[in-house]
Amino acid sequence: MSAYTEAEGQILRTAVFGAMVLVSTADPGSVDVESHAGIRAITLLSDDLRAIVSAAPPSLPAGSAADVEAGVLEALRSSVVIVEAHEPRDVAIFRAAVTEMCRSVAGADGEVAVAERDMVGKVVEALG
Repeated sequence: MSAYTEAEGQILRTAVFGAMVLVSTADPGSVDVESHAGIRAITLLSDDLRAIVSAAPPSLPAGSAADVEAGVLEALRSSVVIVEAHEPRDVAIFRAAVTEMCRSVAGADGEVAVAERDMVGKVVEALG
């Protein structure tokens, strides 16, 4: 397995944290509770991916809410390609972990709003 580049790491961080942000902001809720739920779910990633995602602060795309959403969804699609190139067996783990992170964030306050469910659907679709 080859090491991830810094650029690949940044895309992975944007994808993982951005997906959680998209779900968290889809419906007003307790951001603190939601972020803790998402961060706990990061443990579902493989050791290599968890290290990459935790290596530096994430940066979200700039612009409007629609720009951020488009950028994060593109980062999610790119992340699957990146993980596939490095460690094909980690793709399923990556998809499942990000999906579970988003579901944890959506349900953190005890209920899942329609907007949150819709955003989780967009994330899952972007993951392939």
